[in-house]
Amino acid sequence: MKYESLSDEIVRAIGGKENISSLVHCATRLRFKLKNRNLANSELLKRITGIITVVESGGQYQVVIGSHVGDVYDSINSKYLQDNTNNPEIKQSVTSQKEIKKENSKGLKRILDTAIDIISSIFTPLLGVLVAAGLIKGILALSDVFDWMNPEGGTYKILFATGDAMLYFMPILLGYTAGKRFGGNPFITMVIGAVLTYPTMTEAFKLSQATPAVHLDFLGIPITFINYSSTVVPIILSAWFSCFIEKKLNNWFHSSFKAFITPFLCLLITVPLTFLIIGPVATELSNGLAKGYLFFYQLNPVIAGIFMGALWQICVIFGLHWGFIPIIINNMMTQGKDMLSPLLQPAIFGQAGATLGVLLRTRDKKMKALSGTALISSLFGITEPAIYGVTLPLKRPFIIGCIGGALGGAIVGFYSGTAHIFGGMGIFAFTSFISPTGGLNSAFWSVILGSLGSFIFSCIATYLFGVPSETKGSPIISRTKN
Repeated sequence: MKYESLSDEIVRAIGGKENISSLVHCATRLRFKLKNRNLANSELLKRITGIITVVESGGQYQVVIGSHVGDVYDSINSKYLQDNTNNPEIKQSVTSQKEIKKENSKGLKRILDTAIDIISSIFTPLLGVLVAAGLIKGILALSDVFDWMNPEGGTYKILFATGDAMLYFMPILLGYTAGKRFGGNPFITMVIGAVLTYPTMTEAFKLSQATPAVHLDFLGIPITFINYSSTVVPIILSAWFSCFIEKKLNNWFHSSFKAFITPFLCLLITVPLTFLIIGPVATELSNGLAKGYLFFYQLNPVIAGIFMGALWQICVIFGLHWGFIPIIINNMMTQGKDMLSPLLQPAIFGQAGATLGVLLRTRDKKMKALSGTALISSLFGITEPAIYGVTLPLKRPFIIGCIGGALGGAIVGFYSGTAHIFGGMGIFAFTSFISPTGGLNSAFWSVILGSLGSFIFSCIATYLFGVPSETKGSPIISRTKN
């Protein structure tokens, strides 16, 4: 296996496989939950070739690998974790739940750590495909602007379904990942998500909208029909409740019966309760979250742009950026647009520009090679290699990149840059800012201008002031010593 040696070194450095409670990964990081943090040797890990750095945040021990993190994860999982139990996913989640209870008693920071851990575990498996779907919808947005395809033609309809299906059936996908995270049977929670998007239910919603006098009930209790397609919060709360009662039921029933009795009762209890209570309450929370962000954004979009542009990459360092992902997705699902993700684009290009400045200025061959690869990944929205390998060790380039992000964010905020589809980050995200009604309007060009301005400013400022004179012609201090 290509990464077997690296996997072995990582597992040894974190205290062996017996010290691993659970393991997931995102775009660049292995996210461990360790039984005993003191057994992990961070300094040793940082010296291993192939590891960018180590971060402890969100209740997780995070080993930053880079874009090939999935291959390293597969290697560790297949060699060290698959034989831990007959159902490793459930063991991971149960263990995590026990640890969460301990952490919650330690105060607000632990609560935040737990929230970030839950969010990242639920949304991480979906992000790659979600971005891919966004890119397909971006192609269709360009087609609408330049009249490439007939919207009534078969080609357009197939591509539209490909790009839109994941968003429409989001409750089913989140049902699966949330079920795994909360330690239950993910297929039970997946079915709950399927019920929320079932044609009969969506037709009932349309009927209730068209004919308000028509009322449906469940065992005499009136039902408030809501369109749950493309929603996020309702299925997550329903999945948590289902997993909660599933564990209780499994403790009550004999093993001979619980294989079918437990799923039967989970569905029979959770689905009606979702339509009667959980769904309406969760929908209000979703709408409140979106309206709350929009309220603060509208107080002063320029200040919001400066704030988010400056702090976004700092959030990335500590893994706190995961807390904003559900807000972006929820904004898109409830409002049909998002005003947060456009503010983050300049921050990404600020670090990319600073990395290019180092690449052009330094004469150290290793730093040039590292800067080159980090620059490419940054342009595609993955800035960790640039941050940990280039800009943060030199300090000034990282600060300059954050300043560039703030300046670009101010431009985007001033012109109300808006995302109309979920398109990820980096250069592939620009199509998500094309308005379905206004096309390439001023809001779209503000994101282009803000990102380009941030990139150019950070590159020039880093080239002139960002690289200390003692490192311009000599080897730069290794990232593993910082």
